[in-house]
Amino acid sequence: MKKKLHLFSLFLCILIATAAFSAGGCDYLSQPINTDNSDHTPNTSTPLDENWKFPSPQQNLPELANYALVVARVKPAVVAVDVEYITQDIFGRQTVAIASGSGFIIDPSGYIITNNHVVEGESTVTVTLSDNRTFTASRVVTDSRTDLAVIKVDTLGEELPFVYIGDSSALEVGEPVAAIGNALGLGITMKGGWISRLDAQITVDQSVTLYGLIGTDAAINEGNSGGPLVNMAGEVIGITSAKIVEVGVEGVGYAININSARTFIEELVNKGYITRPFMGVIGILTVDAAIQSYFKLGIDKGVLLRGVAENGPAEKAGLKANDVILSINGQAILTDEELILAIHGKKVGDKIEVSYFRDGVTSTVTLILAETPPPES
Repeated sequence: MKKKLHLFSLFLCILIATAAFSAGGCDYLSQPINTDNSDHTPNTSTPLDENWKFPSPQQNLPELANYALVVARVKPAVVAVDVEYITQDIFGRQTVAIASGSGFIIDPSGYIITNNHVVEGESTVTVTLSDNRTFTASRVVTDSRTDLAVIKVDTLGEELPFVYIGDSSALEVGEPVAAIGNALGLGITMKGGWISRLDAQITVDQSVTLYGLIGTDAAINEGNSGGPLVNMAGEVIGITSAKIVEVGVEGVGYAININSARTFIEELVNKGYITRPFMGVIGILTVDAAIQSYFKLGIDKGVLLRGVAENGPAEKAGLKANDVILSINGQAILTDEELILAIHGKKVGDKIEVSYFRDGVTSTVTLILAETPPPES
């Protein structure tokens, strides 16, 4: 899909400067995509099922002898996702465009996982199984910053095949994997390869960063996005999400690891959006020689806060504009990205110890992470 991927795994509401020396900002609320579509696929922040649970990983599922057996196990639960968009030219004439991606059935009652960028801005979403059965989505819930989405279809009593879930924490570099999906919109195909990297971090289009990814040399083409990356037992260990091609370098594919995705997916189904901790700081800047000189700081390291949100956790903890954060829970913080990653994986209500510099004095406060408000429905 020729679409911009969105920020993966930012777990705090930090407003980041948009240019050097200026207090910029970005709103890390889980806003719904395209809510004005009552005549098409509803896409809102309301729950799909408040009691739904993400399936547990399989126990001791044996490895299969070859890729053919892996495909036979997984393919029935992999779907082609066709997304209808209504576009309008400068003369007001409307046309319908169809884009294709992939997904996989996680629950036989009709829950299908894909990428946010596959269904972002859709009018109508349909899924087609390998046996040519077709279903129209009744609901879609999305989250741009994890690049995850859940499609709900009404099965009308039909039995749907579903995938087995693996454990991505047990993966090793060099392990064989298979990417299965609707590559190039030509139907469900498979590409085999190896795990080349774990816990990868990539930046797409300069402003979009994805964290905790599985790197693989399995060919991932347009249309593969949202499909499963599976091990030789046919267990899903990742969700293919991006492909980076550099001049002179063979293409490397990436997948969101399933262990990270499971919590987000369950929350999307249960709530319709993802809850994120809110730190409540505005305009964070990495302190270097230029920043130190410009703001006349008495320190040459850390992360400068250009402001704090009113009544937010930072303000309640006693932090102020122009404080310089030095560490979180004893871990040195030298860049704005390190501050983001220090909150990575934290939960609402967690207490963090924040060491900061102000007016020549270093102090430590306890900050309690709050919950960002839910998006408007």
